[in-house]
Amino acid sequence: MPLVRAASPIALNLGPVDWLMIVVYFAVVIGIGFIARTRVRSSMDFFLSGRSLPAWITGLAFISANLGATEILGMAANGAQIGISTLHYYLIGAVPAMVFLGLVMMPFYYASKVRSVPEFMLRRFGVAPHVVNALAFAVSNVLIAGINLFAMAIVIEAMLGWPQWLAIVVSAAFVLVYITLGGLSSAIYNEVMQFFVIVAALVPLTIVGLHNVGGWSGLVDRISHTESAGLLHAWAGTGIGDVTNPIGADWLAIVLGLGFVLSFGYWTTNFTEVQRAFSAKNMSAARRTPLIGAFPKLLIPFIVVIPGLIGAAVLGKSLSGAGGSGLTYNDVIPKLIQMYLPSGVLGIAVTGLLASFMAGMAANVSSFNTVFTYDLWQRYVQKDRPDEYYLRVGRWITVVGVLIGIATAFIAAGAQNIMTYLQTLFSFFNAPLFGVFILGLLWKRMTSAAALWAYVLGILSPTAVFIAYQLNNHLFGSATAETMYGAMVSFGTVLLVGTVLSFLTRPKPDSELQGLVYGVGKIDVKSDAVVGDTAWYRSPALLGTVALIGCVVLYLPFL
Repeated sequence: MPLVRAASPIALNLGPVDWLMIVVYFAVVIGIGFIARTRVRSSMDFFLSGRSLPAWITGLAFISANLGATEILGMAANGAQIGISTLHYYLIGAVPAMVFLGLVMMPFYYASKVRSVPEFMLRRFGVAPHVVNALAFAVSNVLIAGINLFAMAIVIEAMLGWPQWLAIVVSAAFVLVYITLGGLSSAIYNEVMQFFVIVAALVPLTIVGLHNVGGWSGLVDRISHTESAGLLHAWAGTGIGDVTNPIGADWLAIVLGLGFVLSFGYWTTNFTEVQRAFSAKNMSAARRTPLIGAFPKLLIPFIVVIPGLIGAAVLGKSLSGAGGSGLTYNDVIPKLIQMYLPSGVLGIAVTGLLASFMAGMAANVSSFNTVFTYDLWQRYVQKDRPDEYYLRVGRWITVVGVLIGIATAFIAAGAQNIMTYLQTLFSFFNAPLFGVFILGLLWKRMTSAAALWAYVLGILSPTAVFIAYQLNNHLFGSATAETMYGAMVSFGTVLLVGTVLSFLTRPKPDSELQGLVYGVGKIDVKSDAVVGDTAWYRSPALLGTVALIGCVVLYLPFL
């Protein structure tokens, strides 16, 4: 019986077949790195794949880059801790923002030919906001890279019994090799492969787990007869002044804090994601990148959130360390793999987990090295050097980024729920950046000084909210709720400060804002179209509409 083993430590006892699968997977990953290296002839090839990739490749890489530890372990942890409410992170906390990126923001990004999101900040607002944005992005990215390293170390520690520090270092080494070899192309082609490996790992776990609890009806019955009955509804208990849902937030915080500020901040301004679209071969492919990614995003909850619910039903209070289990919510997926999957299938599952964490880590590192090299080193330290020089810098800074990621992995190790930790980082860094971008894109009057101070204060204000919550955890219903309210405070601060200071300072003339602000100049989204781009089924508007309808349909059974 799984319940007998529920309190035991995580130990994944792999057989020869399982090990063979893992060895073959790593060989293929490194092989892709070597093949990609032969195609890297310039810094543009290394950092942006020469802007040559088709939409289906960049679309799958776009979503795979998000399928790191924060998605697999973090969302499963949320599934166990807050239940069906985790759907909010997908249906209003991801897909609408992905649609907005493809339909509204990508034309500005791609037409401007910028190499990174911070470089767009430079074009729109000038040097000071650009420097702050580039530095903030670098800091947030190495912190997030640490989350993926820590998660990968959990699996290696469970497989081999290695100490955590050794597992973290070995995990980092594998990612370092294939990113240093092939740059973004290596990362993207591996991400496409990793997407299918991840799905192949989690589908069997979900099916076997559901079978063991008596199917969906059995799972619902188990949870309904516990103190976790509230885990089965998405919107119940979200009334303002009557908050009883597991998140601890009302509908306003969920819709505005998560569904608007955090979500749009992440999916539209986070260069780790947007970089995949920048590598697309033309405007049409770039716009379709997040829209193609939206469809698998709609289905991911079935193989991530449901295992979390199974964990809540089967593992219960042991997930909070009760009974000396030593388990946390982050351990749901590895623990269920140990409990349910036999040799052979176990190898697929472990390979899928490792693929997930490597995809997330690689995405962080490949975007970090691009921003550091282009936005900081080339722009302010060593200008006008040969292209080969920046290619070497990119490879060396990749090493530095991984080493810093090793250090930040130990910070992530202290979080009971890594998704909450990640959302805290987003409220610090992504929420204010989105506020600055959306105000600057829609209002030509916004000035450089306004952008700088709005951004800085937009970072400090959610930090103050977070500190206040640490000093008094009764301020919000949960740590998750704190991130939503913190994001709202950040966004409001940006709008207020940005608006007031813009009226007190001088804006740029229209001649310097062509193609950077809505209504100033014109962007031709069909100028580089190729045969097939105008086919009806490739219409960005159609793809976006269908994705949004999918959100509504998937919400209905869980209201």
